Amino acid sequence: MVEEAVELRERMTILGDLEGASFVPWIRRHAAKLGLDHVICHASAARIELEIAGPEELLDMMEMGCSLGPIDVWVERIERSAITIETR
Repeated sequence: MVEEAVELRERMTILGDLEGASFVPWIRRHAAKLGLDHVICHASAARIELEIAGPEELLDMMEMGCSLGPIDVWVERIERSAITIETR
């Protein structure tokens, strides 16, 4: 019996000292390696927002990876919220 993975869509907000020029490309590479759909919505020196979709376990892995991130950034916290898609 094969269990089907449930795909979630979330907004992930990363806060901290994110001035490192390597972080946004790092996020893109890490999400791609995990096979997650992702879009960077906002990027500044203090906050990066992205919409990300995939299985919950992989979203958790993405959060853990971002919290450790590249050496030239300091992540203070990561906030996650579900994005609901309305159908009519």
